[in-house]
This record gives sequence, structure tokens and C-alpha cells, in this order.
Amino acid sequence: MSTPDAPIVQPSADVDERATLGARTRVWHLAQVREDARLGADCNIGRGAYIGPGVVLGDACKVQNYALVYEPAVLGDGVFIGPAAVLTNDEYPRAANPDGSPKGTDDWHAVAVTVGRGASIGARAVCVAPVNVGEWALVAAGAVVTKDVPTHALVVGVPARRIGWVGRTGHPLVAEGDLWVCPDTGERYAQEGETLSLVA
Repeated sequence: MSTPDAPIVQPSADVDERATLGARTRVWHLAQVREDARLGADCNIGRGAYIGPGVVLGDACKVQNYALVYEPAVLGDGVFIGPAAVLTNDEYPRAANPDGSPKGTDDWHAVAVTVGRGASIGARAVCVAPVNVGEWALVAAGAVVTKDVPTHALVVGVPARRIGWVGRTGHPLVAEGDLWVCPDTGERYAQEGETLSLVA
């Protein structure tokens, strides 16, 4: 008998018995969660999404339909991965070795995409590992991230480049004197180089 806090897995989803699902996490139709993946509480894994072996998701993450999160990715609390976004894991992808033999797990080294707390990756964006996306950052739909994204940065394009800053609710910040202000919450941020920090 299930409890109110039990994870919910649709019958057509494929969740490995060695995966860990936090309280109230939902895995929707045709999604796959591989062995040793660890999903926190209140996560939502959309239709057809893929979570690779050993991938770690914090609490309250949302992985939208058909997104692909390859190992050894690590997502902080409250991370949003948009529809059909891809987090890669291979710097030098090849299907076969020079001698024609198929590549196996011992023939390459997986590298990670790390996404900080509260950050969002837009629909069909690609994060090319190894790369770090900072806390509360926003990667626009269709962007290709090839280098680290600063905390609170708004990045767009191919390759992705910073065009502004966003607050914790995702709204673009507005310059007011020496500070950046969130029009949604009124929070104020100070910029130093490529670093943005919340002013107490």
C-alpha cells in the first residue's frame, strides 16, 4: 500500500530497481531512470526523459519531456531542464576505436555537466560537458553551452554568450545605478566582473 509521500511511477516508465527516488517524485510515461541514479524529493521527470546511471538530482527538479541527462551529471535543488534539452558527457565522441572495434566503457572517460541550484536550461539547449552552469542562471532555448555559465547569467546563442543577468525568479534584471534590480521581487544585486551577488 502506497503512502502519500511515496514516489509515483507510471507503468510504461523504466526505473531501475537500483535507482533512488525521493518522496513525492513523479516519473511519467516512457521515461527511463537508470541504475544508481539518485533523485531527490518532489522531482518531476517528463514523458520520454532519460536519466543516466549515477546521475544526481536535488529536490524539486523538473526534467521536461524527452530531455536527456547523461551521467555523471549533477543537478542542484530546483533545477529546470526544458523539453528535449541535452546534457552531454563525452569530450571526444566516437562509436568505434581506430581499429574498428566498438568502443566500450573502458575506452572513454565520462565528464559531467553540473547545474547549480535554481538554474534553468531552456528547450532544446545543449550543454557540452565538461561545463558548470551557475546557480539561478538561465540558458535560453536552443543555446549551446561550451563554457562555464556564471551565477545569475542569462546566456543565449551558439555558442552561448552572456547577454544579461536574471534574478531568482528568472526575470531579467534591470540596471539601476551601480546595482541590478529584479523587477519581480525588488531584490538588488551587485556586479563584480562576471560575478553577481545578492545585496542583503
